[in-house]
Amino acid sequence: MQEKLPNIIPVTNWNDHFEWPSIGGMRHLIFYADTNGFASAFKRVGRRVLVDVDRFWSIVEERGVGYEK
Repeated sequence: MQEKLPNIIPVTNWNDHFEWPSIGGMRHLIFYADTNGFASAFKRVGRRVLVDVDRFWSIVEERGVGYEK
């Protein structure tokens, strides 16, 4: 059985795949990730920040932000 790999994309490509949130909104979430609950959705590789898409939407659903994919 093949293990499912996480769907990870660079933050700079976020709006190529999703309308919401904007890149500025993502930067805000990244800056406050340690206090807003989104820390597990972001991975840092050097200066680049990657988003675990599945984890991001899971957190949005858990927190009841009210946006549907």
